[in-house]
Amino acid sequence: MNDQLVVNAIRVLSAEAVQQANSGHPGMPMGAAAMGYALWAKAMKHNPKDPKWPDRDRFVLSSGHGSMLMYSLLHFFGYGLPMDEIKRFRQFGSLTPGHPEYGHTVGVETTTGPLGQGIANAVGMALAESYLAAHFNRENFPVVDHYTYCILGDGCMMEGISHEACSLAGTLKLNKLIALYDDNEISIEGDTDIAFREDVPARFRAYGWNVIDVNNGNCYKEVAAALALAKDSDKPSLIVCHTAIGYGSPKEGKASSHGEPLGVDNLAASKKALGWPCEENFVIPDEVYETTRPVIEAGEKAQARWEALFKEYAKAYPELAKEWAEWHSEKLPVDLLNDESFWSFSGKAATRAASGEVLNRLAEKLPNLIGGSADLAPSNKSNMKGRGDFSAENRTGANLHFGVREHAMAAMTNGMALHGGLRPYCATFFVFSDYMKNAMRMSSIMNLTVPYILTHDSIGVGEDGPTHQPIEHLAGLRAIPGMIVFRPADSKETAAGWYAALTEKHPVALVLTRQDLPLYEHSGKEALKGGYILSDSQKATPDLLLMASGSEVEQCMQAQALLREKGVDARVISMPSFELFDRQSEEYKESVMPKAVRARLAVEAASSFGWHKYVGLDGATVTLDHFGASAPAKELFTRFGFTGENVCAQALKLLGK
Repeated sequence: MNDQLVVNAIRVLSAEAVQQANSGHPGMPMGAAAMGYALWAKAMKHNPKDPKWPDRDRFVLSSGHGSMLMYSLLHFFGYGLPMDEIKRFRQFGSLTPGHPEYGHTVGVETTTGPLGQGIANAVGMALAESYLAAHFNRENFPVVDHYTYCILGDGCMMEGISHEACSLAGTLKLNKLIALYDDNEISIEGDTDIAFREDVPARFRAYGWNVIDVNNGNCYKEVAAALALAKDSDKPSLIVCHTAIGYGSPKEGKASSHGEPLGVDNLAASKKALGWPCEENFVIPDEVYETTRPVIEAGEKAQARWEALFKEYAKAYPELAKEWAEWHSEKLPVDLLNDESFWSFSGKAATRAASGEVLNRLAEKLPNLIGGSADLAPSNKSNMKGRGDFSAENRTGANLHFGVREHAMAAMTNGMALHGGLRPYCATFFVFSDYMKNAMRMSSIMNLTVPYILTHDSIGVGEDGPTHQPIEHLAGLRAIPGMIVFRPADSKETAAGWYAALTEKHPVALVLTRQDLPLYEHSGKEALKGGYILSDSQKATPDLLLMASGSEVEQCMQAQALLREKGVDARVISMPSFELFDRQSEEYKESVMPKAVRARLAVEAASSFGWHKYVGLDGATVTLDHFGASAPAKELFTRFGFTGENVCAQALKLLGK
């Protein structure tokens, strides 16, 4: 009976915390408590004493609004989350924020809350496990052998990202992925029947999943039996748990239990219905902790066995053990900054082509580089030569084919980065970053080192027209805190962008051209400062500052020469990254953009939004505050004023000449 006592402890503690905060979601954790307990106590391999043990099972709460389920589990299973923090649920600075936050609360594997992100992260984690197992495991040495578990609800099932990610998981036969579906048939607006009548099990069978039905998802024994069965599958598994939201409360089965406290009287009634022995809030019987203690001890023993196995593995396969250490280190195993071959290029090239060249140089030096595109690898130049294609039949391939699934691709890449051991990247056309935005935002919230290859970056896309020509996208990504947007002007700057993408503890959006760009004599590592003097004025104090990113640097260089003929001495500043420039010292920024020079012109084939902090009230922009058009790229640049001649004319106008 003590097992059931722990299940009820999760229900009661969750409801008490929400009541104390007067904010939160009691219904989900009360309904999913049996699922959570069955998973953490009966199925999961985890060691609370070392939450970063590499071979632990991963748990993702995709239904992040039910965060008190996770916090209760972390508390009862010895992850060091004290009762005082439970009491501070949803309060400023607490370890129990409204939705689980990676890097903030020990034991939280990923930040969740936006529905569907978690299940897509879980697919990425399962893919990472599969790839690492194929690379490192040897006979009698299964050093990578763990599962990824995810609890998701009706809301996650409705979100398009779950369709994308789960379809791909089935295609790839990621059998170490087990999802528990909290099928309580309630959403915020009421019964899910008002908007969601599909046959979810049939959908998942069509994806290629193993589907197991648990008639009573509020019974931990039935859930535990299903979990044991799922582990024998050669496909990913969906365990459909029929549950009751707000289980045990007077609001059981009602939408009103979803996102608001039960109320004092209903909380008391819930405790009585559940046979809870403690009237006072936040008081837990000793038997609860006594019941979970053996699970904690079992986790410590499991890790000890793994460490002993790995010690023998290192003796038998010393080179693989060395690789393991390198793959799991945040530090690059090579000194790219001082490797001149990494920075060496010749001739004109589109930055997407330069990126492809850099990527393949990196693939030779970084064997744990893995990634791919949303069905655009030939255009994105995101394929690694000689590294094979990952599939259900080939777990060793490093090139991933995500299909036309941009949103899931980005979230899966986050999951791979969170898993550890790999350096993942993903790629698509820049305009389709719209589809990826929420996952990219999650990369930034979690400070993940994720390179996003975003090609076809402007009206240079040409004939495909305004639907495929990104205009507002640079401003949109630059507005995301923590996102580093890097739009290089040539091949050497592209190498700088990749260096940043691999070394920053932030996601980096590499925004790349379709059209060829010149190679500049003085470009290169200085681009890592975000903005630098590419071509200086002849006078100590220039008459004018010309600044641009990417392909429009070329027009500034042309305009500088034209202005010199007219007696105007301009400085050209390449600005590949606002974010990197803004973090430089005030002295450096003054050396590049002297405050005394008020005449400033920014040039970018995109929205003007954001440039005004550099050009000031007296400056101007040659930008694009309207959509593009379908025509050859060269004609579009001319018609919309992105020529050296027009930049020169606008500069003279700015100077009153």
